[in-house]
Amino acid sequence: MQKITIEVEGMHCGMCETHVNDVVRRVEGVKKVTSSHMKGRTVVIAEDGADPEAMRAAIAAKGYGVGEMQSAPYEKRGLFSRRK
Repeated sequence: MQKITIEVEGMHCGMCETHVNDVVRRVEGVKKVTSSHMKGRTVVIAEDGADPEAMRAAIAAKGYGVGEMQSAPYEKRGLFSRRK
């Protein structure tokens, strides 16, 4: 799993966040999407094979500007995550 942080320009309200979330969720391999118009970014949790450029294209097709993208390994954390 990977965590991809995408800078998105042009989100001004909660409805903009919903539009971005909807198009990114349609990209194959995406598991979870969270957007913040206040921070100007979208955080995506996706499988390792997911295509970040497809996410960029989907957001740009909705009319939003896409800035820098950062990817990092993601490990699910939860109540029992420390047990092995």
